[in-house]
Amino acid sequence: MSDVAARIKVMPESPDVDLDALEERLHDILPEAAEISGFERDDVAFGLVALLPTVIVPDDAGGTEAVEEAFAEASEVESVEVQSVGRL
Repeated sequence: MSDVAARIKVMPESPDVDLDALEERLHDILPEAAEISGFERDDVAFGLVALLPTVIVPDDAGGTEAVEEAFAEASEVESVEVQSVGRL
């Protein structure tokens, strides 16, 4: 089995959210089988910046649902959306 890489858009609740702290929270709540290979940031509008982590999960882990659910429950997160998925 191979690994799957997913780019996920994590939208903070407001422009005032500390993105460095949010990155740390996302690392801390990541499901056991998954890992984050890096973060990018995307300027959305009016000072709002989305985080774009690339998450690696094993193919047999059942997809990215566990990661999406964990990220969505993090404090100061408004929404979570998978932007792309591909095999490594």
